[in-house]
Amino acid sequence: MPKITATASPELQFLAFTLGGLEYGLDFHKVQELRVLKSLERFASDGEIIDGVAVSRGVIMPIVDMRAAFSGRPAQPDPMTDVIILKLSACVMGMVVDSVTGVLTLRADQISPIAGNGGQRIDYLLGLGNADGRRLILVDIDRLMSIGRGAISGSRHVA
Repeated sequence: MPKITATASPELQFLAFTLGGLEYGLDFHKVQELRVLKSLERFASDGEIIDGVAVSRGVIMPIVDMRAAFSGRPAQPDPMTDVIILKLSACVMGMVVDSVTGVLTLRADQISPIAGNGGQRIDYLLGLGNADGRRLILVDIDRLMSIGRGAISGSRHVA
């Protein structure tokens, strides 16, 4: 997704979701589908954040539990939890969130920059979106998923 500026597309669509009581948004064009956690055939649990792998529509993909990543502790299992299936530049993956709250269309003037510690920009944060009294932390999901481990890769089709 390009940097958000006044010369960018006049309207951008974001999928809104919640994690730990805060609302976030990611580029809607990266979303392949939405699933309920219990509907995925899951196997091979790797840890707290990497919640193993799953199969969806013939694609084997890693599942990342963002609830554990953002809270620092394992989340309570809930089969009705939402999973956002993302088509990233490096792979297809599932991202477990507290809930999906909808799709928002924002204009560039509804997005303000977020400064990090010491006024430095944090690469994976696109800005703070404001619409109809809602505030969303907008993330570049490709950059966020590549932090720390290198790009996640390895999604494959199953015959």
